[in-house]
Amino acid sequence: MLTLLPRLRRFARALARDAADADDLCQVALEKALRSRASWQPGTRMDSWMYRIMRNSWIDTARSRSRAAQTFVDAEAGLGVGAEGGAEARLILGDIDAAMQALPDEQREAVALVLVEGLAYKEAADVLEIPIGTLTSRLVRGRQALMTRLGEAA
Repeated sequence: MLTLLPRLRRFARALARDAADADDLCQVALEKALRSRASWQPGTRMDSWMYRIMRNSWIDTARSRSRAAQTFVDAEAGLGVGAEGGAEARLILGDIDAAMQALPDEQREAVALVLVEGLAYKEAADVLEIPIGTLTSRLVRGRQALMTRLGEAA
């Protein structure tokens, strides 16, 4: 589970759009996974199991926040998170992050799992609990939106 932390944190960041919320989401998902570790079936992919726990935790969090009428911190607050290197690298990462955050939730989740985390289509579809065809269409629309947005940033 420890080796998955960087990947889980990236996925949490893609879901939450805010570094602090992403850290909280990681912690909640890890706690849930540890409490229900007996439900993980050996021989299956732990990363897919953890992504599903994290996504379901995020959905729960978003629902409770909307009921409480709270808003998320502005996405611009965390643009530099994870940036390594010089100012140019931070600008590029900022453009990519802004483009990702502009995607609708469904497209952002699909892009994060397949393009960022490298899951196979079937695995990503299982994590998101959608048919592969739906995942594929979300990926196509998400890629097109990213290319359009990043083309404008160049």
